[in-house]
Amino acid sequence: MDDKDIFARVGALVSEERALRDRSVGQGLQEAERARLAAVEVQLDQCWDLLRQRRARDEFGDNPDDAAMRPPREVEEYDN
Repeated sequence: MDDKDIFARVGALVSEERALRDRSVGQGLQEAERARLAAVEVQLDQCWDLLRQRRARDEFGDNPDDAAMRPPREVEEYDN
């Protein structure tokens, strides 16, 4: 997956996230929608992490294509 593909994925996820957040105003979301929103947020974090990895590899002369999407648990634990 190259940067263009990752940005396209980010765009689609952001659109879905916005739609879910818009629906949450007022009545709130059903359980399945809340779960989907949480999954979208994790996928966005994974995409941003992958882009950071690719840029770091490129900056230091390594092949950006060697970067790999990290598991959700690993990405989500960065802030802790």
